[in-house]
Amino acid sequence: MDPIIVRGGRSLSGEVRVAGAKNSALKLIAAALLAPGQTRIDNVPDISDVATMAEVVSGLGAEVRRQDNTITVDAGSLVSHEAPYELVARMRASIAVLGPLVGRLGRARVAMPGGCNIGSRKVDMHIAGLEALGVRFEFEHGYIDATAPGGLHGAEVTLEFPSVGATENLLMAAVLADGITVIENAAREPEIADLAAMLVAMGASISGAGTSIITVEGVESLKPATHSVVGDRIEAGTFLVAAALTGGPVTITGVDPAHLDMVLVKLEQAGCEITTGPDSVTLLRTGTLRATDVQTLPYPGFPTDMQPQFMALMARAEGGCVITENVFENRFMFADELVRMGADVRIEGHHALVKGVETLSGAPVRCTDLRAGAALVLAGLVAEGETEVTDTFHIERGYEGFVEKLAALGADVRTATG
Repeated sequence: MDPIIVRGGRSLSGEVRVAGAKNSALKLIAAALLAPGQTRIDNVPDISDVATMAEVVSGLGAEVRRQDNTITVDAGSLVSHEAPYELVARMRASIAVLGPLVGRLGRARVAMPGGCNIGSRKVDMHIAGLEALGVRFEFEHGYIDATAPGGLHGAEVTLEFPSVGATENLLMAAVLADGITVIENAAREPEIADLAAMLVAMGASISGAGTSIITVEGVESLKPATHSVVGDRIEAGTFLVAAALTGGPVTITGVDPAHLDMVLVKLEQAGCEITTGPDSVTLLRTGTLRATDVQTLPYPGFPTDMQPQFMALMARAEGGCVITENVFENRFMFADELVRMGADVRIEGHHALVKGVETLSGAPVRCTDLRAGAALVLAGLVAEGETEVTDTFHIERGYEGFVEKLAALGADVRTATG
């Protein structure tokens, strides 16, 4: 992908609408495999990860059609139970086809997942949970082979960590299992509730989604449904940080403010004024940015996917703060790139000690992962001179029209050939 060129010094203002949530849309496309026929998913972001997931389910025999922000998945006839390495290696979310394939076909062969290089991608909890439902596993040559020789049956499963991916795979397998499944210590993210809502529309019986205990009563079959993807809280948070860096006011629409509670709390502590509506958030900052400690935690805690953007914000705040990363052990890899721009960041284990500086300087920097790439572009908005951000394919994985949306708010930003 083309490098992104940013020239700092412009204030952002105006309104921007976020797309559907990346982390929900990918799993909804996988869930469509559970029902023969055409499932329609609206408000799907136009990003490369969605294109990859469409390739994955197409390879299994589903017919995928896209028109604007609507995707239709016709899973009437699945001709394969194998998700190939060349696709799954691009994106860890591809592991989400494991549950639907085992649920519908009784077998699955899925390559070990890839994605951003921000930490280990263990699938232990996926495996242990599905084993409790009657799935047997073999591992060879980088593949997970799953079979359910006696069919799937309900079980009580307690996750050792509220893993989003494990919760989603268990949900999608349990809906067609015989009996009742109870998932304890389940992930509580809004994207989990969104997945459950579509599964219920398809005929599943699910209660407790969005809480730490989810109960699923298996049904014999599911039917196609129509569902609209929830707004992307991480994209919304990214633009809120852009507004906080430059002052605003900026209004973000298409998102439920309740999904951003902890992000909004931290932005207010940093000196920003926040106003919310039913599906909007407006941010204005007229005073100095204040240093604010943050630690990432599973939802409803501060999201790990907002940590790099917040570090870019704290690089310009008055005073020092500690950012603690509790979810992914390699998520501070991009800090060196921020330091190239003049930030004062010191890494000690899973803590980043950030001392705000008066100015950042434009520099050539490289995206190390999706959210880090966005954070570096945001830093460029307030850096002196020009910042060139390379390896922007990471940004394309998760943000629809990122450069165009920033430019519409007044940023001096373009692609190298734009």
